[in-house]
Amino acid sequence: MRTMKLTAIATTVLFAAVLAFAACKREKTTTDDLTITEDTYYADDQAKVDQTYNEVENFTDQAAVNGTVEMKGGEDPSILSACATVTKDTTSTPHKITIDFGATNCLCKDGRYRRGKIILTYNGKYRDSGYVHTISFDGYYVNNNRVIGGKSVTNMGHNSSGQTYYNVSVDGGLVLTTGDTIKHVSTRTRTWVSGESTTMLSDDAYEITGSGTNTRATGKSVSFNITSPLLIALNCNWIKSGTIEFTPAGASSAKRTIDYGTGICDDQATVTVGTKTKTITLK
Repeated sequence: MRTMKLTAIATTVLFAAVLAFAACKREKTTTDDLTITEDTYYADDQAKVDQTYNEVENFTDQAAVNGTVEMKGGEDPSILSACATVTKDTTSTPHKITIDFGATNCLCKDGRYRRGKIILTYNGKYRDSGYVHTISFDGYYVNNNRVIGGKSVTNMGHNSSGQTYYNVSVDGGLVLTTGDTIKHVSTRTRTWVSGESTTMLSDDAYEITGSGTNTRATGKSVSFNITSPLLIALNCNWIKSGTIEFTPAGASSAKRTIDYGTGICDDQATVTVGTKTKTITLK
């Protein structure tokens, strides 16, 4: 059994960028064409923020367990990185783990460039009820988008099914290469549904529920709610199943959803607005 495991994949791993040309047509919004620029625009924001914050949890877990951000023992390293160095300080209070990708961009194994530091502070053991850890950033960039703010994860003990679950709070966002800022606030529950009884990371899976809001510097915002739990598996680069419903401020009553499928590990999802549906490829 691990003595400490700091996986908090509050959503884990990887919402994709949606339709590159949407950014060029944001002023045009229709209900007949699933380029639907405002909706794909908001979905793209959600993709960037969740992908970034979820992979941070993946890195901090590996750093705590292995002292590196490369999984060991034959586990799948496809979304991990050999770029980073890990420093663990267990003499200070609270304890601290620093993952340093260096001062210049490093191409990681998942095809993304990273630089700067991820800093995790904690006391106690990840599996213990009441345990809390926090994550912050020092000049941390992913594909030249700066990650700001932080997140807090609290072990709430076991649910009625005997599964460990965590409350995850994010107050952060991204400063994009365009200079725009996405402010992201969310509260979610992450339930450990598979792999808790083993020492491996690659068999771990979590279900994510919850809601939040993204706000642009212009003041435009969108609220989102996970209407079917997202299934996050550490051996998959993509969300395997689940749905999210989006509600842009001032939008019409047409329902907006992203559906990640039925459990297959692939890069496909569907976006639906009203009666219109389009298959998208996650990136």
